[in-house]
Amino acid sequence: MLEELIERILPPIISILELIGIFVVSFSALHAFWEYLQTTFFHHPYEFKVELANGLATALEFKMAAEILKTVLVREMSELLILGAVIALRALLSLLIHFELRVEQNHVDPPEGES
Repeated sequence: MLEELIERILPPIISILELIGIFVVSFSALHAFWEYLQTTFFHHPYEFKVELANGLATALEFKMAAEILKTVLVREMSELLILGAVIALRALLSLLIHFELRVEQNHVDPPEGES
């Protein structure tokens, strides 16, 4: 009974999390592109790279949450291996984005005493 309830409830929740991730990526990319255009043509200073990296990192968190919930529905070992690989790739992407974000923020905001 509980298993049937989980099998009914989880797929819509997973879909919603995936859609939120897609929305965050789309909105972040469009907004960063708009700011890029503003910076390029009107010399309006804005760190669009940082905003885009933040949006991508946030979207990856939503997508990874959906993948983690998918592990509950796994029936075979082959599915688990594929799901594990997807989670590992998304975690690696998340780490790379956080690293790039940290480097970009340090480049934008130099430590005190440096010019």
